[in-house]
Amino acid sequence: MDKKSLLGIAVIAVLFLGFAYFSGKEQEQYKKELAEYEAYQDSLAAVTRPEQAAAAVAGEEGAASAADTLSLHERQVAGLGEYLAAARQGEEHFITLENDVMTVRFSTRGGQIVDVTLKDYTRYAPRGERNELVKLFDPSTANFDLSFYVRNGLNNVAVNTTDYLFEADSVVRTDDGAQLLTMRLPVAADAWLQYDYRIYDVQTSERDYLVDFDVRLVNMAPQMANQTSIGITWSNSSYQNEKGFKNENMYTTLSYRFPGESSIEDLGMSEKDKSKKDKSKKVSTAVNWVAFKQQYFSSVFIAPENLSYADMSFDTAEEGSELLKDFSLQTAVPYTAQTEGYDFAFYFGPNKYAILKKVADAEGESLHMERLIPLGWGIFGWVNRWCVIPVFDFLRNYIPNFGIIILILAVLIKLVISPLTYKSYVSTAKMRVIKPEVDELAKKYPKKEDAMKRQQATMELYRKAGINPMGGCIPMLIQLPILVAMFRFFPASIELRGESFLWADDLSSYDSILNLPFSIPFYGDHISLFALLMAVSLFIFSYVNYQQTASSQPQMAGMKFMMVYLMPVMMLLWFNSYASGLCFYYLLSNLITIGQTFFIRRMIDDEKIHAIMKANAAKHTNGKKSRFQQRYEELLRQQEAQQRAKRK
Repeated sequence: MDKKSLLGIAVIAVLFLGFAYFSGKEQEQYKKELAEYEAYQDSLAAVTRPEQAAAAVAGEEGAASAADTLSLHERQVAGLGEYLAAARQGEEHFITLENDVMTVRFSTRGGQIVDVTLKDYTRYAPRGERNELVKLFDPSTANFDLSFYVRNGLNNVAVNTTDYLFEADSVVRTDDGAQLLTMRLPVAADAWLQYDYRIYDVQTSERDYLVDFDVRLVNMAPQMANQTSIGITWSNSSYQNEKGFKNENMYTTLSYRFPGESSIEDLGMSEKDKSKKDKSKKVSTAVNWVAFKQQYFSSVFIAPENLSYADMSFDTAEEGSELLKDFSLQTAVPYTAQTEGYDFAFYFGPNKYAILKKVADAEGESLHMERLIPLGWGIFGWVNRWCVIPVFDFLRNYIPNFGIIILILAVLIKLVISPLTYKSYVSTAKMRVIKPEVDELAKKYPKKEDAMKRQQATMELYRKAGINPMGGCIPMLIQLPILVAMFRFFPASIELRGESFLWADDLSSYDSILNLPFSIPFYGDHISLFALLMAVSLFIFSYVNYQQTASSQPQMAGMKFMMVYLMPVMMLLWFNSYASGLCFYYLLSNLITIGQTFFIRRMIDDEKIHAIMKANAAKHTNGKKSRFQQRYEELLRQQEAQQRAKRK
């Protein structure tokens, strides 16, 4: 090996040893800084929570010296920077803004909304004691946090806004009538995160229940670390504001809307099984808004430029805790160095159709927040939106008593469908009059193998007499959307909330004339008089209807127990905890239908109907069969041929 090779090896060895030595020094320095940073993190809680710090100081072992305090502050400055370290210390302050419809309370810790009180609505209480205003969530659980990274020397520092105290300016009144509250979180000498909250008082509900929330990144680009998004965490626990926990809980969920969609999605209801009371869902695509929805009120976070994703969940509280659900949302918005801010908004208000339908973005595009009201899907929702709600709102303008409004609504609906009721009764009367002739056909074809012939002869008899076998069912099916629509309308109608009628102190909840000292399975621990009267009226209606149809349709005899006895009992069990307004409506509907039945019965003469049927039979002796009857008879012939083939 020559001298040059030896010299090269020696140089490489020196370089390697030098690199190892300096790397070891840097590793020691890194471990030292890491230990200091971990010690700083361990002591952070004592600094950010004055009450915890005070408790620590009060202890025998917690009397910190000035040197220790200085050392802690130096670690904070080293870890966070001068301005963020200063924002860790201080005292939390609260600012309150209000308009005619709500009071909103802000905290300088995190610069967030911590309490919302609605002035026009009260929590449930017995009649004469209802004076506590509705709060949308428990202030102690309110949390709205922005998370991002800023540079501090060569390190990136994670910032969660709820860990810092914002500086609040005095509230000012803008030219457009808004109250403006500005709060800032300084990050550097000339850079800060700014929150602008605006509350309006323009006597327009869809505007006054909104809180504009503008986030501004003032000279923040040089301070921000490399990142593509800013995280958002929003959570709170909603109060129980209604009479019945189970019913309110059933309508309380977490809802959200995809951009451009007119419909919304939700997490569904929590189930009775304790292991299924909590639900969560992660949506990986953009979301326009997310709502913490209660039965009659909602807190909605609106992002006109959309959220990147949504990780949502709720936990159901225990009954009797005065809380209903713990809501949580984790999401993010895109960020680039050119991002100057975001325009968000909150809606804190009632689930009232007339208000939510008018809530729109800055361009006037509807946010379709009225879909938060569960009016039903398809034709059921259409009936409610375009028929029931307009009539209901019209009556409210002239009649102050909601019990009377429900009565008028029931009468109007029955008048509208009375032609269908009349047609159904006439069809049943025709079947009753022609029953002796149908019995003759049964005697003519008594054998089982002649069932097809008997059926064909019966259909021919119906054709000649001008009877549609489905004539009694079709009108009832047409009425079904109205019945289902009303079932969805009353529990979702905030207009009934707090309105009393007769013995019911709140038509939006169940009426209770007797509270039981125990709970009956599937029934509950109370007796609802409106539900009981509704079940009795249903029994009377079912009995009258059965007496009318059983004689003409022998197959109905086997359904007597289910129709006359079982159905009223099931409805009683089902509706005992439902809105008393709904039970009152069904009670009125049954009574009106019973009255209509007796009135139509007095109008219709069976002998005249029989004479008309005979005239129709003579007229249609050689008449052309309808397509339906032709297809039906062809089906019967095919079935008869198949039975003959089986017998062979």
